[in-house]
Amino acid sequence: MKSATLVLFLSLTVYACAQAPSTKEVDAVYPGAHDLYIDLHRNPELSSHETQTAAKLATRLRSLGYEVTEGVGGTGVVAILKNGAGPTVMLRTELDALPVEEKTGLPYASKVHTKDDSGRDVPVMHACGHDLHMASLVATAAIMAHSKDTWHGTLMLIGQPAEETISGAKAMIADGLFTRFPKPDVGIALHVGNGLPAGQIGITPGIYNTNADSLRITIYGKGGHGSAPQATIDPIVIAARTVLALQTIVSREVKPGEMAVVTVGYIRAGTKNNIIPDQAELGLTVRTYKAEVRKQVLAAITRIAKAEAVAGGAQQETLIEHYESTDSVYNDPHLADRLRAPLEAALGKDNVITTDPITPSEDYAFFIEQGVPSLYMSLGGADPQKYAESKTSGNTLPSNHSPYFAPDVDPALRSGIKAEVAVLRNLLNGA
Repeated sequence: MKSATLVLFLSLTVYACAQAPSTKEVDAVYPGAHDLYIDLHRNPELSSHETQTAAKLATRLRSLGYEVTEGVGGTGVVAILKNGAGPTVMLRTELDALPVEEKTGLPYASKVHTKDDSGRDVPVMHACGHDLHMASLVATAAIMAHSKDTWHGTLMLIGQPAEETISGAKAMIADGLFTRFPKPDVGIALHVGNGLPAGQIGITPGIYNTNADSLRITIYGKGGHGSAPQATIDPIVIAARTVLALQTIVSREVKPGEMAVVTVGYIRAGTKNNIIPDQAELGLTVRTYKAEVRKQVLAAITRIAKAEAVAGGAQQETLIEHYESTDSVYNDPHLADRLRAPLEAALGKDNVITTDPITPSEDYAFFIEQGVPSLYMSLGGADPQKYAESKTSGNTLPSNHSPYFAPDVDPALRSGIKAEVAVLRNLLNGA
């Protein structure tokens, strides 16, 4: 029995190693991938406006022999490569950047400014690593196109817009992503961050990240002269009390140990120091793992926001708009278990880590809700030396969405390519 088990283990190990891309394969595509990364980083575009980004992706994938369709769900790109009978496997990347002013000091740092959807002039930066995701996908696409003898089936590559506004996945699905094109049997994605050192991949079986809810709270007061507050109802004071009261939801209402985050990301009110405005606006993001906790937190936000307005004497009820939401991404445990071996073969056993669920969110969940079992991986992006130093000192590295966020491109980009090719070859061999 032990002998048979050993033979099976050795055969699976050899099989997984055979699926890992060779150094020669990665070296052949890496210069082009790196150049694309630099170009995308220098020229970021905001959510739903990724026209040039999408065109760059589409042009490169079309040149590799993929059947490319542009304009899916806005600026989305779908590229198909058929290679005989077999499963359909989807690999997805995001296209969009963020309204963040880059402060990395890199020679290729973004200096882009543009108008956002409300007409404000804003800086733009790839502060979440989507540029590296795109470069990795294009390099992976090249290796797969040049090694069709190593796999069979249909490879479906997705360039998804508007991930940062959690609207792009829904838009692509509504535009026929899974009816106009083959519906995937399996989906794959990854995300770079400083939670792991570059060169490593994290696997999180089951719940990968959080439910996300975006709320806009408008508090109505009565404006007037700043020197005569008694003649007004000050919405800024009500807003301040509301912000503080909202922080008691997690600390005093949610059961200790349950995950919940309530963050007020902005306050907008007033135009001048001696004018009390007639309204104030708060922007919230809410993160949870469990459906019942999500329901509890959202109900508490509504209760507190309305009660603080009443306590402040507001003559109009507070408006609460729930304008964006997505469920948590769920990694299929069987898929996670299956793909560990090819990932270890590609990156080394010590570089494939089992990781805990994270607190950010992702609209990839909408693809899973359509019946596409998936694995969403964490890609290490931190400089290994700085990562080790941060663990010793306790000083955290810049997170995604920070103006200082910049992944350690090599080896992070190489690792992304190796990981994607290894899992695609495994899945497209029906093993």
